Amino acid sequence: MTLPTLFANHGGFGLNLNLFETNIVNLAIVIFGLYKFLPNFLGSILERRRAIILADLKDAEERLATATSSLAQAQQDLAAAQQKAEQIRADGKVRAEAIRLESEKRTIEEMARVKQGAAADLDAEAARVSNQLRREAARLAIEKALATLPGKLSADAQAQLVNQSIQSLGKA
Repeated sequence: MTLPTLFANHGGFGLNLNLFETNIVNLAIVIFGLYKFLPNFLGSILERRRAIILADLKDAEERLATATSSLAQAQQDLAAAQQKAEQIRADGKVRAEAIRLESEKRTIEEMARVKQGAAADLDAEAARVSNQLRREAARLAIEKALATLPGKLSADAQAQLVNQSIQSLGKA
């Protein structure tokens, strides 16, 4: 019994030390090849991947900085827009109040003017009616006087009265 077969004879699992049967030489060549070529191959792949990841990280950081500055600018613009909107709202309230006060003032002035006009119209109508009543009273008095006058005055007195009336009309 040889040493390599000694361990293998006892059933199922054993250690075979024969170099040609166990492919240790092939394994050594493969391991040497992997040792020699794999670091360059995998190293270059990993280095490229590392460079890509670093570039992506740098790009993401730049985009984050840009987005942060854009956000800050947008917040400033929003604050300015809100302030302007508040100013416009306040100006609108002041303007509306001024318009309301002006409208009230014009309404009061118009009411006063209408009242004065109505008072003037009333005074004018009262004066017209008063004049008409005076004329009517004068006319009635003259008619009554003319009706009673012929019986009370003599012909000489009537002629004298007519002459006086003509003279007073001539002076006026």
